[in-house]
Amino acid sequence: MDTPLLLAELHAHSDWSDGTLSLPALVDLYGEHGFDVLCVTDHTVRSDEGNRSFVGMHNWREYLDAVDAEAARAHARYGMVVVPGLELTDDHDDRTRSAHALAIGLRRFVSVDAGLRYAISEARGAGAAIVAAHPHAPGENRRGTCRWWYERDEPTLVADRYELFNRNDVFSWVADSELPAVASGDFHRLEHLSTWKTLLPCAREERAVVACLRSSARLYLAPFPLALRPLAPAAAGERTAA
Repeated sequence: MDTPLLLAELHAHSDWSDGTLSLPALVDLYGEHGFDVLCVTDHTVRSDEGNRSFVGMHNWREYLDAVDAEAARAHARYGMVVVPGLELTDDHDDRTRSAHALAIGLRRFVSVDAGLRYAISEARGAGAAIVAAHPHAPGENRRGTCRWWYERDEPTLVADRYELFNRNDVFSWVADSELPAVASGDFHRLEHLSTWKTLLPCAREERAVVACLRSSARLYLAPFPLALRPLAPAAAGERTAA
């Protein structure tokens, strides 16, 4: 393969939402462990969930500036690409309506107040790559983000990529449906570093990372730390990856 594979964390949270690490500490953790790409995807929630102080219109510019400042530092210190984004978080008591979507490479604020379909459309129109986050099937997990499964045949709710692995959880229906898959750590605390990750065949720059995720390019999934597990990376979308 002429293009080198970039070790990427596509789903990570800082203390801007419900992560335990500050943004600089998050960047240092991934940089010191040899990652090539870190996507910072802190939560944004509906404005009627006012008790949750996550990223919103009120602090979006401050958040984006903070991520960009860390991106410059990460590039200079580690040669690592830090990509801004949001986890579009649409939770409901009815698990059939609940789903989260990562908007990777998002550079303008998108609200989920009008619903997830609208938010995804707006984020995609703004140039972001859309990843279906922890798309549980019914009965798999108390988390209950099952809308991706319930509406899997709905043409208006479509992601560019789907998490086949979220940490060490496997969503077999993603493989069975032959959807374009990724793996992420859904990082909130230190133990989420050593989980399944995605290897991206693209240039080491934000634009190339987002374009790769939005494309039909074959990605590769592997457990991290790579050197400690005697497994070859599996091509995303192939049944062997599950």
